[in-house]
Formats: sequence, structure tokens, C-alpha cells
Amino acid sequence: MMGAVGLRTHIWNNNLKSVLLLAGFPFLLMLLAFAAALVMTAMDGGGTYSAGKDGFGLGADFGAALENWPVMALWSVIIAGIWFVIAWFGHQAMIDMATGAHSVTRQDEPELYNLLENLCISRGLTMPKLKIIETEMMNAYASGLTEKQYAVTVTRGLMRNLNKAELEAVLAHELSHILNRDVRLLVISVIFVGIFSFVAQIVFRSLFWSGLGGRSSGRRGNAALLMIIAIAIVAIAYFLAIAIRFALSRKREYMADAGAVELTRNPDAMISALEKISGHAEIDNAPDGVREMMIENPKAGFAGVFATHPPIEKRIEALIEYAGGQRGAGSTSVPSV
Repeated sequence: MMGAVGLRTHIWNNNLKSVLLLAGFPFLLMLLAFAAALVMTAMDGGGTYSAGKDGFGLGADFGAALENWPVMALWSVIIAGIWFVIAWFGHQAMIDMATGAHSVTRQDEPELYNLLENLCISRGLTMPKLKIIETEMMNAYASGLTEKQYAVTVTRGLMRNLNKAELEAVLAHELSHILNRDVRLLVISVIFVGIFSFVAQIVFRSLFWSGLGGRSSGRRGNAALLMIIAIAIVAIAYFLAIAIRFALSRKREYMADAGAVELTRNPDAMISALEKISGHAEIDNAPDGVREMMIENPKAGFAGVFATHPPIEKRIEALIEYAGGQRGAGSTSVPSV
């Protein structure tokens, strides 16, 4: 792929890569369907038992699983479709319930509302819904799948500890996620991972509910082996789904930081906001999928391998190098929270 030149090309390349990554989800769904077919075969006693010809009939068991696969694939698609429809129309309500966010109007928060509205007017954007989480932690995120669903959510701590220019920079950062279509792709990826989690739970519960007793030792051996293979497939599919979700969000923060500077013409405010947010962004009750949409996600996983965001220090360095920003342009003192 050609090297990205300029912000717009970076955004185009990121979106193309994201679409290619999301294209892998149907393949993973079929993997889960095959795992379900293996479980079904094991619970039904496997294929034709032929100890002499094919060990304990493992080949016949796989043949039976392949016969069951189209049925499992159909059910997987139906379940995924139902979940996707529910999530498409209800994801914002789910996110609000998980984080405790509530909508506000111009009358409730005039300064915050006006800042967001002015940014939208400057780019000809439809005003998204504005929401607040009542916590002293400092974070923000954008959500939504369509223009009518878009919302920008900030915490009360962010509003209290950031000055007007810094708060405007954060709002511009979140609007950039909407402009760059990051939000839509991230929400869709979270929905798909939710599907995998749901199907994986069904498979694992089937393993515990299934009884392998009452069969010959050969059949029990085959069934146990089929179960082990199914577990391995589910684990691999789930791990790959999580990896795809992480890959979608990792470098988008740089693009949103750059977009915020483009909107506000104030890299110093973005740097100062990031300095204040650093170390004060943890929202304990937020689901992992929502954390990935936030301006900062302190959770990095094992040795940073599963980090969804680049370190704030690297983001600040990028703003200094490429946007001409400076440290210490605003107050960075933060009250203890």
C-alpha cells in the first residue's frame, strides 16, 4: 500500500485497512459455526463407529460435523443478524446504561453545548447529542452509527479540570472521530465481538451441559477430542476477533488529535488537555468496548500488547513534531481525584 501523505490520505488508508479487517469477521463466524457443529456431533455420539478402520471413528465424526456445519452456519448467521439489529438500534442505550451517561441540553450546560455547536457549524456538521458522565475522572468519547445517532460524551471531571480551550480541543478530537468514520467502525467491531462472546458462551455451556457417559470408551474418547478441538477453535476465533478490534482503534487517536488541531488551530490546547487527562482517565464501570472509544484508555493489558491507544506521551510528541505544539502552554495542575 502506498505510503500515506497528509492527514486525508492517512484517514483514507486507516478506513480501508479497517474495512479489510472487518471483512474477516464473517470468516470467524463460520469458524464458530464449525465449532458448534463439532459440539453437536460430540453430543449426538459422533459419526459411524469404526474402530478397526479409522481408529475410533474420528474421520467419520468430522464427516458428521461437516454435514452439520451448514445448519450451524445458518443459525449463527440468524443469531448474529438478530443481535446486530438489536445492537444497531439499541447500542447507545446500552452504552449509556453501562457508563451512567445522561443527555444534556443548551439550558443544562450552555458553555459546553455552545463549544460543541460552534465546532459543528465550522465544519457544517449536524450537531450530535451531548451527554455527561457524573464522575471526577477525565475522559470523553464519541458514539453512534448514523448521523442521527451520533453522540459526544464527556465526564464531569473533564469539564471541571479543563479550561475552555482544552475542553474545545477534546470536543474537536471526538468530532474528528465522527468525521473520520472511526466511531462507526469501532461500534460495529464491538457489536461483532459481542456476537462472538455470545456464541462462545453458548458453545462452552454446551460443553458443560453435555454428558458423555453411557457411551463406549471409543465414543467417549471421540466426543472428548471433538470437544477439545471445538474449545480450541472458539478460543482462536475469539482471540482473533479481539485482535481485530484492538487493531481498529490503535492509531486512530493520532488522527483524531491531528483533526482536533485542524478544527481548533490550537495544538497547545490539545497537548495541555492530554497532560491533564493522563493518569486521571480510569472509569471503572465502563465496558472494554466503550474504553476503546474514549480519548484515553489506561488499560494496556499484558506488557502493552493489547493496548488500544498509543501512550499519551507519544501523542504529545507527535503534536509537537508535526503540529508545532508546545508543552506548558496551559495549566497542567490537576486536583486530586
